[in-house]
Order: sequence, then C-alpha cells, then structure tokens
Amino acid sequence: MKLGMQALTAIQVASIRISSAAIVLLPFAWIAFKNIPKKKRVFVALSGLLGSFLPAYLYCIAETKINSSLAAILNSLTPLFTIIVGVIFFRLKANVYKLAGVIIGFMGLILLPFTAHQAIGLNDLSYAALILLATICYACNVNMVSRYLQQTVALHVAALAFCFLFLPAFIILAATGYFQLPLLQTNFLHATFAASVLGIIGTAVATILFYMLVKKEGPLFASLVTYGIPVIAAIWGLIYGETITIAEIGCLLIILAGVYIVNKK
Repeated sequence: MKLGMQALTAIQVASIRISSAAIVLLPFAWIAFKNIPKKKRVFVALSGLLGSFLPAYLYCIAETKINSSLAAILNSLTPLFTIIVGVIFFRLKANVYKLAGVIIGFMGLILLPFTAHQAIGLNDLSYAALILLATICYACNVNMVSRYLQQTVALHVAALAFCFLFLPAFIILAATGYFQLPLLQTNFLHATFAASVLGIIGTAVATILFYMLVKKEGPLFASLVTYGIPVIAAIWGLIYGETITIAEIGCLLIILAGVYIVNKK
C-alpha cells in the first residue's frame, strides 16, 4: 500500500488491488458459479464485499494519515470483534481459553509499537476509525464464511466473490482518472506493480488460504492471523534497513503465547 501510494491515490491503489485479484481468479469463476448453489451466492458476494472490497479501500484511505504501527494495533482487534460478532449473531462458543488467549495476544500487540524506535502518532481519530470499521467487516465475514460456506471449496468462494467485485472496482479506477495518467513513467509503473502484487499475492492467494483456514480451524483461530501482521511488517522493516529490538521480540513471544492458549484443548 505504501509503495503504491507513492505515485497513486489511495482509491486507485485499492481499486488496482481488487481488480488484479479478480483478473487472476477469473479463469475459475465459471466453474465456481456452476458449483456454488444459488442460495449461497448471496453469501459469497457479501463475503467479497466484507472481507476484501470495503477493507481494501478503508485501509488505503486510513494509511494516508496514520502510521503502520497504529494500523497494525487496530487491525489486531479483529479476533475480539470476531468473538463479539460470533457470540451475538452466530452462536459462537467462546470458552475461557479462547477469551484469555485473544486478550494476551492483544496485550502483546499493544506493547509492540511502544518498543519501536519511533513512537506512535495518533494524528486523526477519524482515520483510525476506518481501520476499526475494517476489522468489524473482517469479523462479520469470517463468522459468515464459517457458518454458511463451510462446505464450499475455498477456491470457488474466492473466484466467484472477486468476479462480483471486478466491475465496481474497475469503474472506480477509471473514474479516478487512472488511465489518463502517464502510466509508462517509472514511478507510476512501480506503484501499479506494487498495487498489483498486493492484489495477486496479498489478496487473491491470501483469500483462498484464509477461506481454507476458516473451514479447517474455525472463525476465531482464522482471525488470529491478524497477530502475524506486525511480525511480517517487522521483516519488511529489516529489508528496508530498520532495526528490530529485543523488546519487540519479547512482544512477539507474548503474541505467540496468546495463539497457543486460544488453541488449547
């Protein structure tokens, strides 16, 4: 997202992300359409909207004003919202281990940014609220997939969902004036490439794996992948010359302890 927004707007990066994911999955869309019952297609469409489309735009817009550390912390609320939404609307059973594990993992994420060299700046609460809204979308999606699409092939769900999303994303991209830009210039090529990689790897492939995880391990455990985001962000930081502190590694161990406890029999 950050690389894409060096030359493109947040809306353009999000639109390319969704469009590129849809193009990659398009060859599987017809098979998916034939194999998914008509009564389940509405849930597939909702899953695409809540799990990919809305969060893509919300995150890009939010990260124009807030830093990545704060975004990662707010994103970690997904498991908590998964429990809340699941218990209220989907009859999810959350025992004391699950609740304790999520809380412990969340504590690790709360501490993580304060151990970094650069402090968190909460510049605009309204933009931070966009991340919160995205996590609620994720929580609703993971519960819905677990409840209504449990027996549906993960690839089929992802392919059909992004088939529904392609046209609105492409229309939005065109409306922003993207195709009138000097796209052959190096900075625009790099930004488009970054947004496309985000769509193909971080959205299309990741969505399929995520649906597989929901089916295999359940909604709460699947939502715990949000705990891995700061870790991956730290690895990217190392690649770009940033420093990882001992305290940050300690926070990682707290997070992993929470993941262990939430899966304790």
